[in-house]
Amino acid sequence: MHIKNPVEWFFAQLEATAEATAVVGGTSAEEYWSHLPTDKLPDVQKIGVSDVKAAMKQGLEDFFAARTDVIFLCLIYPVIGLFAAAVTARGGLLPLLFPVASGFALLGPFFAVGLYEMSRRREITGVIKWSDSFAVLKSPSILSIIALGIVLILLFLTWLAVAQVIYDLTLGPYPPPSIAAFLTALFTSTAGWEMIIIGMITGGIFAAIVLLISVVSFPLLLDSHFGFIIAMETSAKAIKTDPAALITWGLIVAVLLFLGSLPCFLGLVIVLPVLGHSTWHLYRRLIRPYTAPV
Repeated sequence: MHIKNPVEWFFAQLEATAEATAVVGGTSAEEYWSHLPTDKLPDVQKIGVSDVKAAMKQGLEDFFAARTDVIFLCLIYPVIGLFAAAVTARGGLLPLLFPVASGFALLGPFFAVGLYEMSRRREITGVIKWSDSFAVLKSPSILSIIALGIVLILLFLTWLAVAQVIYDLTLGPYPPPSIAAFLTALFTSTAGWEMIIIGMITGGIFAAIVLLISVVSFPLLLDSHFGFIIAMETSAKAIKTDPAALITWGLIVAVLLFLGSLPCFLGLVIVLPVLGHSTWHLYRRLIRPYTAPV
C-alpha cells in the first residue's frame, strides 16, 4: 500500500472534496456542455510556434469583439490602489511591491477563467458577451476550478514569503524609510542588485511551476468532467510533448506582462484579457476537443 506524503494527501483530499460536491455547479453536464465529454484521458497534440501565433491572433479577435479591457480596468486598479494605499500607510510592505505585481503571472490563469468561458461560448454560439463570464459559476467543474485556484493562491503566498526572506537577507531586515530610499538602495548597492537577481531567478522558478501545472488546466476543466489533478497532469504532459511551443508561449506571457506593467500597470488592462482569450485558443490546439460544436 502506497502511503501518501503530506503534499499528496492534501491534493487527494482537495480533489475528493471537489468531486463529492460537484453538484454545486448547478448545471448538468448535458446543459453545460454541447456534447458530453468521453472518459478517455486528454489527448495532447503536438503543435508549433505558428499555432501559438494563431492562438494569439484569435485571442485578439475575441478581445476586440468583447472589449474585455473595460472589465479589467474595473478590477485591476481598485486592487492596485488599495495595495498602494497599504504601502503608503505601512512602509514594511514596500519590499513586496514588485513581488505582488509579479503575482499577475502566478494568479492570472485562475482569474482569467471567465475569459476562457467567454471564448468557449463564442465557439458554440458565435456570440461573445460579458455575461458569459459568469456562466463559470454554473459549470459542473466549478469546485475543481476553485481547488486548482487554491493551489495557485498557495503558490503565490509562498512566493511572497520567499520574497520577504530574500529582502531580509539582502537589503533588510528593517523596512525602508521611504520609497526613494528603497529605490536608491535597490539600484545603487551590491545588496540591491543581489536582491534583484535572486528575486528574478526565484520568481522565474515559481512562474515555471505555474506554467507547468496550469497551461491548459483551467480550460480543460471548463471543457470536461476531469478533476484538477488530471488537469495538472495534462498540463505537464503538454509541456513535455511540445516544450518549444509552450516555452515560447511562456516567454510571450512574461514579456507582455512586463511591458504591460510599464508604466503603473496601465497596459495590463489590455495584456491580461488578450492572454486570457489566447489561452483558450492555445488549449484548443493542444488538446483534442471534447465539447466543440459539430
